[in-house]
Amino acid sequence: MKCGKEMFKSTTTEAIELGFGVLVIRNIPCYKCTECDEIFYTGDIVQKIEEITERIKLLAQEVTVVDFEKAA
Repeated sequence: MKCGKEMFKSTTTEAIELGFGVLVIRNIPCYKCTECDEIFYTGDIVQKIEEITERIKLLAQEVTVVDFEKAA
């Protein structure tokens, strides 16, 4: 963390460039800093994001939007 302030549970949206298009994942569980809004993902969330990304690479259009809870 950059500033070291307290973090709180939240959700976020992430846009991932896939080369042939963009994947947008909404409602990703995360921790956000109360001071600087830096986002932190736990290891299991990072793993799920990677799994979702790999699955979407097989199916994707130019822009794909998925809900984390539904895709995880």
